Amino acid sequence: MGRHFGNYIRILHGCTDQIMSAAVARMELTPVQSRVMGYLAHRKEPACAKDVETEFGLTHPTVSGILSRLEKKQFVEFRPDPTDRRCKRIYLLPKGREFTERIHRTIAETETQMVQDFTDAEKEQFFTLLTRAITNMGGDPCHRKHKEEPTK
Repeated sequence: MGRHFGNYIRILHGCTDQIMSAAVARMELTPVQSRVMGYLAHRKEPACAKDVETEFGLTHPTVSGILSRLEKKQFVEFRPDPTDRRCKRIYLLPKGREFTERIHRTIAETETQMVQDFTDAEKEQFFTLLTRAITNMGGDPCHRKHKEEPTK
């Protein structure tokens, strides 16, 4: 076919990543702090640090640093678990909820912009092809694999 899709995928990722990074930076968070905030916001029950470690494959010291900085910036607070004294549950504060709302709006706006001149059928086809490509590469389109990143 002569086309190399990887470069186009990298360019598209760069475009969306630039928008998301700017939105996260405006709230004075790092990308990894942002992903942890997203995880905390989407849980049914408040997480504890061990849950974050497991979800992201991060070490205890790394998670402690991330959560400590989020607490200092007043995005989260810790409260003792009433049934397990060893665990402190992580709760979003108003600033944390505001962050997740802003990020959701940014994601929606970015995705709308990405497919702005697509027909409904093209949007559906685009989604189908993306999910199939992810599956072909051994990924799970429903769950992103996290990896440890350095924190600031």
